[in-house]
Amino acid sequence: MKMNLSSHIVLNNVPKQFYRPRTAVERSEMTRCEKISTEIFSKSEEGVTLIADTVEAEMKRCKAEGRNCVLGLGTGQSLASVYAELVRRHKECGLSFANVTVFNAYEYFPLRPDSMHSSLRQLRGYFLDHVDISPENIFSPDGTIAQDEVQQHCRHYEQLIRDKGGMDIMLLGVGRMGNIATNEPGSALTSTSRIILIDSTSREEMTLSFGSQEPVPPCSITMGVSTILSARKIFLTAWGDDKADIIQKTVEGHITDAIPASFLQTHNDAKVVTDLAAAAKLTRIIHPWLVTNCEWTDKLIRSALVWLCGVTGKPILKLTNKDYNENGLSELLALFGSAYNANIKIFNDLQHTITGWPGGKPNADDTYRPERANPYPKRVIVFSPHPDDDVISMGGTVNRLVQQGHDVHVAYETSGNIAVGDEEVTRFMHFINGFNQLFADESDQVIKRKYEEIKAFLANKKQGDSDTRDILTIKGLIRRGEARTACTYNHIPLDHVHFLDLPFYESGKIEKLPMSEKDVNIVRKLISEVKPHQIYVAGDLADPHGTHRKCTDAVLAAIDMEKEAGAEWLKDCRVWMYRGAWAEWEIENIEMCVPMSPEELRAKRNSILKHQSQMESAPFLGDDERLFWQRAEDRNRATASLYDKLGLACYEAMEAFVEYKP
Repeated sequence: MKMNLSSHIVLNNVPKQFYRPRTAVERSEMTRCEKISTEIFSKSEEGVTLIADTVEAEMKRCKAEGRNCVLGLGTGQSLASVYAELVRRHKECGLSFANVTVFNAYEYFPLRPDSMHSSLRQLRGYFLDHVDISPENIFSPDGTIAQDEVQQHCRHYEQLIRDKGGMDIMLLGVGRMGNIATNEPGSALTSTSRIILIDSTSREEMTLSFGSQEPVPPCSITMGVSTILSARKIFLTAWGDDKADIIQKTVEGHITDAIPASFLQTHNDAKVVTDLAAAAKLTRIIHPWLVTNCEWTDKLIRSALVWLCGVTGKPILKLTNKDYNENGLSELLALFGSAYNANIKIFNDLQHTITGWPGGKPNADDTYRPERANPYPKRVIVFSPHPDDDVISMGGTVNRLVQQGHDVHVAYETSGNIAVGDEEVTRFMHFINGFNQLFADESDQVIKRKYEEIKAFLANKKQGDSDTRDILTIKGLIRRGEARTACTYNHIPLDHVHFLDLPFYESGKIEKLPMSEKDVNIVRKLISEVKPHQIYVAGDLADPHGTHRKCTDAVLAAIDMEKEAGAEWLKDCRVWMYRGAWAEWEIENIEMCVPMSPEELRAKRNSILKHQSQMESAPFLGDDERLFWQRAEDRNRATASLYDKLGLACYEAMEAFVEYKP
């Protein structure tokens, strides 16, 4: 069973020489905008292998010299796969870490001795407890010491690193704010080990990586920037498109204390290792025509013209030969003969992505439409990771599909129960208890007992405590009720509303269980029963909580199993990917764009507002202060504005989709 098909989604087929140059001359040409040596791989596993190979070689070299190999180690999700590979080599290949000394990059402060939020504890779970590193060779800042001892403790830590001969290799991840270890924006190039206040965005990322609702302590004791730069070799890792912006700023931007990772530009042996998704904003990937000659595909031409429109401030049909020549796109003039020919081609390509008939227009010529006319009506399944992603991401399209007579099912893949505030439970329990008193004369002792139990638990609940199973069940019921209300508002029959409650989600914590065959089989059962002509899945794989990726993987694995089994219905099924509150598709990748009128946008907002528990009190709004309905509207209006600026039709808002081909 293929459990990670989402990682194989490639929107743009980037020529290999762009990210893996064949010669030194080719590399020099491709990387002219990059100020740190950057290795890009099509899959993160290949990057992990490079780092593990280097660490292994350095360990063996140090052993031959009769000394320990000194590693500085960060924590975080991007390094987890590196540690897993090193552990595998120890267990399966006999790689010994007996001659390794480890320095932990940072530790939270202040810490209780039993706190889940210990960086060293996390590093032990990932790596140290699974290999043969001697305990006396493991060093870490101490987050439990008294505050007046921190300064002396940091000086001692610096001296320990020097006494061990300095760090041979430093392994780091990078935060969304450009922080390395916990050197937050504003950290100086000359900073040494010290106590530092952790930025709120970094604290949110750290909470997610620990999978605990216990708040991350406000500070940490961290290696300073100069301490990190003292390592002889540095690897900075990043995987996934949520890191694309910060990788571009780190690698191609100016050196600035606003992005501490940019200080790696001053090191003579620092290397950034990423997958294609994390490298997506680097010039050689996103705008390759600025650094080399290109093999022009339709998507690349579309990308170049959209970029040129942005540079010149002109719509597509007003671009001139001069615009092309002055901005490095003379190749396109040679290819098309004139700016006019190129402009018309891309204008028509974009025009053909726009449709008011997302299910296909019956009895119409569908030659230039994104969806086929037949069969009509279509059976449709919209898979929604949480009980509101359907309306946030494609509420206008759902409404169109229903109005145009298609048989629409909505499948909510998880309960979303951890994203309900305790005050919502209290409010519903008050209602249930009042109802019991008024209409049952308190004769239902189960309700009365449960009410008292839950009331007592919530009264004594401390920050970071996990909910009881009863409370999680109630929170799940709240979200089910809201989802049903939104579906009824959109005229979807309740027998077409499916709550899958995939088991991977039901950990009761932020960190979820691994997605398994049991999850996939639940999805497969539904699609094999409905036999849809259209499937909609979440494509915003940068969702910071990781739930969307797992949910999409479950759907894609189920489709793959049906394909392997020779299911006939799949031959007439198309899979469309939407994005939601976190990001939007790049215009060069959009294959279907559904416009909305002001009234339709208002209806979409109303369907989102049916999810009352996810308004102001939702626990996981992230660092974006806008509410989910505001994010959705801003995103949809921005897509419409972009089409308008390119000279196409002007709409109030638009929802965009990309086709997934199994």
